[in-house]
Amino acid sequence: MSAVVVTAVFTPVQGQLEAVLDALRPAIEAVQTESGCELYAIHQHPNGDIVMIEKWSSVEQLDRHGEGPAVAALNAALVGLLERPADVTRLIPIPVGDTIRGTL
Repeated sequence: MSAVVVTAVFTPVQGQLEAVLDALRPAIEAVQTESGCELYAIHQHPNGDIVMIEKWSSVEQLDRHGEGPAVAALNAALVGLLERPADVTRLIPIPVGDTIRGTL
């Protein structure tokens, strides 16, 4: 099994940043307890977007997460709060250099 890194970029409707963050917080707490979740964190881009960075132990566990109740609840909570659908990208790590610092 190979780890999978995911980025998800959320672009809040103007004035809705706090509402988007309020929608993300319970989802983050729920997902961080899911099997295979190694990392599930958000950061704010200077342009106001929220960038979620995820790391999953396997594609299968990521797929289960995507079909799970936390994602369904998050999608429902974000209705009307985003300029466009989240831009989600799956990445396959390419370890380089130090085994700890060379992969996410």
